[in-house]
Amino acid sequence: MVVETVFIQTIDGVEIEADIIRTDAVTPRAVLIIGHPHPLYGGDRHSHVVRALQEAASRADCHSIAIDFRGVGNSGGFHDDGDSERLDLAAACELADMIEPECPIIMSGYSFGSVVAMNVSNPWIAAWLSIAPPTSLMTSLPVAANNHRPKVIVMAEHDQITTPDTIREAMREWDNVHFIDAPGVDHFFAVDALAISTNALQCALENI
Repeated sequence: MVVETVFIQTIDGVEIEADIIRTDAVTPRAVLIIGHPHPLYGGDRHSHVVRALQEAASRADCHSIAIDFRGVGNSGGFHDDGDSERLDLAAACELADMIEPECPIIMSGYSFGSVVAMNVSNPWIAAWLSIAPPTSLMTSLPVAANNHRPKVIVMAEHDQITTPDTIREAMREWDNVHFIDAPGVDHFFAVDALAISTNALQCALENI
């Protein structure tokens, strides 16, 4: 996979660093946008789960865009507990439209990034894909919750931060949710990240 690193600008004027991986497919199936785990605990776009999602996207004939949230790496700005970070992913949506106009967007993220992703709205978002979303970070109902488009939620069997039962209960009344169990792994997905990402992305693609 060839990685193209670019800078994009948010609506509030912050420069965000992003990695683009383009599929060779003549007609890409979607553009996968990816938010990374919590930056205050070392999370960035180089997370192995983020990279697994990008590899899964490439294998599934999708473009992918993985960003570093504001305040991380070479991205400008400052960490904002997930609030202004929504603008970072929104800017990635604009980039997706430049790369592949009118192509469906799958808005995704891992851990902290998954909660930020579920709070991003854009007309081209066809689905949300969340890996190990910490429900404690959902201080308000995400914008994706009542949207009719599909939400694919990956739950780690031994998640130390949010148990699968807690996730199911928190999303009990959400619209169009598809739960995927990830047996034998904890919140950090030390094994099977690619297989799990591939399964989740396939579920999203089948439901858009």
